[in-house]
Amino acid sequence: MIKITFPDQKVREYPKGTSAMEIAKSISEGLARNVLAAKVNGETWDAGRPIQEDSTLQLLTWEDGDGKSTMWHSSAHLMAEALEAIYPGIKFGIGPPIDHGFYYDVDLGDHTLSSEDFKKIEDKMMELARKNEKYVRREVSKAEALEYFTKKGDNYKLDLISELEDGKITFYEQGNFTDLCRGPHIPDTGFIKAAKLMNIAGAYWRGDENNKQLTRIYGITFPKKSLLDEYLTMLEEAKKRDHRKIGKELEIFTFDDDVGPGLPLWLPNGAAIIEQLEKLAKSTEQAAGYERVRTPHIAKESMYLTSGHLPYYEDSMFPPMIMDGEKYYLKAMNCPHHHKIFKEINPSYRDLPIRLAEYGTCYRYEQSGELFGLMRVRCLQMNDAHIYCTKEQFASEFQAVNDMYLKYFKIFNIDKYIMRFSVHDPKKLGKSMSTIRNCGKRPKTWYVRF
Repeated sequence: MIKITFPDQKVREYPKGTSAMEIAKSISEGLARNVLAAKVNGETWDAGRPIQEDSTLQLLTWEDGDGKSTMWHSSAHLMAEALEAIYPGIKFGIGPPIDHGFYYDVDLGDHTLSSEDFKKIEDKMMELARKNEKYVRREVSKAEALEYFTKKGDNYKLDLISELEDGKITFYEQGNFTDLCRGPHIPDTGFIKAAKLMNIAGAYWRGDENNKQLTRIYGITFPKKSLLDEYLTMLEEAKKRDHRKIGKELEIFTFDDDVGPGLPLWLPNGAAIIEQLEKLAKSTEQAAGYERVRTPHIAKESMYLTSGHLPYYEDSMFPPMIMDGEKYYLKAMNCPHHHKIFKEINPSYRDLPIRLAEYGTCYRYEQSGELFGLMRVRCLQMNDAHIYCTKEQFASEFQAVNDMYLKYFKIFNIDKYIMRFSVHDPKKLGKSMSTIRNCGKRPKTWYVRF
């Protein structure tokens, strides 16, 4: 027997190998009909996957973010099955869930596709969904995976498999479609009751402009037709308040092909708004003890290597420029520049906390298909700050920053928001190495980025 601990801390015993779906059925058949996936020991699993040891368990439904994400991931596979049925011989890149729905990157070969084709694809998706085909997880060897996609002639999947470790490769199958995937997925296609394809865009394979451009197809699904209707109504209302539409009408900002995508030009009205926002922020930060700094728009490769940013963020940075035999990058983040300033100040721990702030212009290489008005751009000014403090000062500094956020929310009448506090795992530092780190030779000095 294994012990299962539920979110309310109640513990029940079940036979070893019992699945989350079987546990849901033991509680209520009604509950089981709504379970899309499960979180086992903090990791999202297929609801039908056997649990072999004592575990914590959270049953995920449409009301849970991870439940929605799992359904949208499964919907990407359903769309791929529909596409393959309509356009034989097409090849697939990747198809992940996103904040609202999913997408799949597709090599259409000799086929063509436009928004006029969406209806027939949606109809095919729903035809397949009504078959209630199970999503079946299957572990395969690397050799088997390579053989399958070699026969299928899908070089994109072969490219992905080449980087995977043997013994940790899984396929998922539903109906007539098999995909390379680590999962998880919903129990069967019948949970998908409504589908809508939203748009198409171009996307280079692996985000590399030297590779072939694929067709990225975006879609969204729901467990009820009424939820899709509500979503589409909300989108229509949102269009009326779209910042891109308002920005044009009020002459706030524009984009120009000669300047480049994702690089906004602020018109006089927009510049006036920015000046007022900066004036407010500067006075607020000055009162809170922040000191303003300015840093260059470019820096040498060596600094980003030393800070640890380059290995993790190079794909989001513009290609380097070569000058005097050295590589220079457009600044994608302010952090290492501020650390250099802190090093130059060289304060005693008695001088802490040191609070540095900057409206630093940063450049991010967002993919063409991800650009969206002012929400996703390639050039932005971040009101960025770094606080250098002792560990004993951390709690009060953290609270002060949150109080500042709440003040801004009140000023702009923002009453719906989510604030998330992330901490690093000392055993899995990864990218968080540049979130909290001991600074140089000052054992009592730490920096925190907000």
